[in-house]
Amino acid sequence: MAKFPRDFVWGTATSSYQIEGAVNEDGRTPSIWDTFSKTEGKTYKGHTGDVACDHYHRYKEDVEILKEIGVKAYRFSIAWPRIFPEEGKYNPKGMDFYKKLIDELQKRDIVPAATIYHWDLPQWAYDKGGGWLNRESIKWYVEYATKLFEELGDAIPLWITHNEPWCASILSYGIGEHAPGHKNYREALIAAHHILLSHGEAVKAFREMNIKGSKIGITLNLTPAYPASEKEEDKLAAQYADGFANRWFLDPIFKGNYPEDMMELYSKIIGEFDFIKEGDLETISVPIDFLGVNYYTRSIVKYNEDSMLKAENVPGPGKRTEMGWEISPESLYDLLKRLDREYTKLPMYITEN
Repeated sequence: MAKFPRDFVWGTATSSYQIEGAVNEDGRTPSIWDTFSKTEGKTYKGHTGDVACDHYHRYKEDVEILKEIGVKAYRFSIAWPRIFPEEGKYNPKGMDFYKKLIDELQKRDIVPAATIYHWDLPQWAYDKGGGWLNRESIKWYVEYATKLFEELGDAIPLWITHNEPWCASILSYGIGEHAPGHKNYREALIAAHHILLSHGEAVKAFREMNIKGSKIGITLNLTPAYPASEKEEDKLAAQYADGFANRWFLDPIFKGNYPEDMMELYSKIIGEFDFIKEGDLETISVPIDFLGVNYYTRSIVKYNEDSMLKAENVPGPGKRTEMGWEISPESLYDLLKRLDREYTKLPMYITEN
């Protein structure tokens, strides 16, 4: 049986709104997920994150559990509405929680990795022009990220600018399953572009601060796409599915451009890409130190002329998770080899699986 190398680091990951609770404490204001989860029919049985795991009050106990089960690294996200409960208004009490959390992790030799944005956009930012639809959101995000760098700095060896921009844009503004629940693909691509721009601007701010012993990257959720058959039309469907899920984010970050085939396809749906300004792609593609990879499943697709993406998912033969996703470990191998071959030789971390 193959064994993991001695220097392999086992870790776990969470996000602020999913575990912290304490949504009204120490100056925190609502996020779009507070609003969304309190909207009828948007979450399972109307559940909210008001209490969640109560991590805000039980973080010491939680970190002790991490130590007991042998976790060597812990990725958590920071709640933007705790740090900037209003536009331009910094809240030190919100920052204090994360300083205490990091201190507990360090005491137990658990490496902290921090995600700057894991979907909990402040409601005040959404109220000003739709959040990521507003180009001003880039400025607000960089102000927030810079304050984190100033206050937490080299206490965090690994900084992650964004967790799963696909979910924060396509799933949130296009499909409508995540907050804020829009169903408009033009809005989805505007949001995606502004999120990627905010990533690039945050990396530039990080570099300017010259934080010793700390690295910065981004985490993408990536789904390998396979054609259902050897038919050319199914191969084309897999190409579009790959562009939709993967290349729309990988290409601008690592190649400095959006994929031409997807630009052509999307232009028939959303019209002009007038939200892409001169210099934007240079900013998005500024060098990073590592890539975080979230992998859960693969997609098998066949051609469907009536589909927006000309692709239709076909159920795979493998066992399925509670989420209905096919378990396909070999596809993770395929994905990592492809990333190394086509995109980057940078270190890669499996940040979720």
